[in-house]
Amino acid sequence: MQSHDTNKALTYSMVAAGGIFGLWALAALIGGLHQVNWQVTELIRHYLVATGMIRPLHTLVDFYSHIKGIEYLICVAFFVAFPMFYKYVEKTDTRTRTTVQSKH
Repeated sequence: MQSHDTNKALTYSMVAAGGIFGLWALAALIGGLHQVNWQVTELIRHYLVATGMIRPLHTLVDFYSHIKGIEYLICVAFFVAFPMFYKYVEKTDTRTRTTVQSKH
């Protein structure tokens, strides 16, 4: 019987700890949204810059370099995708192809 009471106490303490962490996370989210004037996308941008996933673009050269890199990635994707798409569209079925012979 004591084992069951211990499990119940452990369960309640885990739920309480999870609730405290949840409230802390909610308070951090609300505080962050208040700081960026309730703009979710701006909060996400701040997070990505702070963690180093993106870097802020300060000069025109930074911006142009970023855009050119994305442009090259798009070009490579099209160079790979276009031949595959062409093969898919121009697929021929040899069973349905017939030849027409003229009578002369």
